[in-house]
Amino acid sequence: MLNIGSNINEVRVDGSLAALRRDLDAFVDFGLTAAEISIHGLDAVLAGRLQQGRTQEIVAILADYPLVYSTHAPNPLNLMDEEEPEMHENVLRASLAFSSAIGARCMVYHPGRFLPEEQFAVRPPRRLAPGEEKALLEREAAILARAADEFPEVTIAMENARPYLYHSPYCYAEKPAELAVQIGRIARDNVRMTLDFGHLHLAARFYGFDALAEVRNIAHLIAHCHVHDNFGHSVYFNEKIQTHQLPFGRGDSHLPVGRGEIPFAQLFAPFIDSYDGLLICELRSRYFAETGLAKKNLLACLGLQ
Repeated sequence: MLNIGSNINEVRVDGSLAALRRDLDAFVDFGLTAAEISIHGLDAVLAGRLQQGRTQEIVAILADYPLVYSTHAPNPLNLMDEEEPEMHENVLRASLAFSSAIGARCMVYHPGRFLPEEQFAVRPPRRLAPGEEKALLEREAAILARAADEFPEVTIAMENARPYLYHSPYCYAEKPAELAVQIGRIARDNVRMTLDFGHLHLAARFYGFDALAEVRNIAHLIAHCHVHDNFGHSVYFNEKIQTHQLPFGRGDSHLPVGRGEIPFAQLFAPFIDSYDGLLICELRSRYFAETGLAKKNLLACLGLQ
C-alpha cells in the first residue's frame, strides 16, 4: 500500500500544538495516510538540544491519529557550516532523536551547502578549489555516517536541492547524480535519498540534464518522495512572493500535482513498483485546501484512480 501524505508546514503551525492537531484533523478528512512533521515548526529542538517534555507532548498528539510519520530536519541545518559546526551537528542528532521518539520512518535532511542560502544576500557565489570541496564533502559524510550508526532505526533521506539563478552551484545536491555519489561515500544502509520532484524539474531545466535518465540512475537510492508541481523556471534567491512568480511560471512553486508541467507518471515509472516509502505532497500553505485534490491527482498519475 502506498501511503500518501502532506507536510505540516512549519510557518503555518509556528510552534502551536493546537495548530498541529488542526492540520492532522484536516489530513484525516482529506483521506491522507501519512504526515511529514517539520521539527523546526514545533519547538522540539532548541539551541541544539532535544526538548524532552515538548517531544512527549507531540508523541501523545501523534498517537491519536491513524497516520504514518516522517520528519523534516530544520532547513538551515548545514553540516558544511564553518562558523558553528558543533551546533549544526548537535541539531542533526537532536532531530534524529526526535524522529526516533515519534516513530518516524525517515528524516528528510537538506544536504550540505558550500554557500548557505542565508548568506546569499551578503556573499557572492562561492567557487571552491577541488581540495576544499572534497574536504567539505568528506566532513559531511563522516558526520552522517556516525549519526546513521547512532540512530539505525531512522533513515536519513538526503534531498536533492533546487538551483538558484546567479548563486548556483551553491550545493552539490542540485544534481541527483552528485548526491548519489555522496550517499555512496557515506556507505550506510539507512542513508538514502529524498526525491523532490519539483527540485528535480527545476534543476533539469537549469543544468540541461535528462530528468528521466537521472531518476533511472538513482532509483535504487530513493527512500522518500516530495511530490509537488512547478513550471521549471528557476528564480533569484530574493524572489519570494508567489503571486509575483506564478503569472510567469517561475520558481519552486510547491503546487498541487497537476497544476504545473512535471511529467509525474513518466518520472515515477522507473521505481514506483518496488517503492515502499512515503509520498508527501509538500505544498505551500496557500494550497492547503487543495491537499485532497493533490492526492487525487497523484493517484491518477500512478494509474490508481
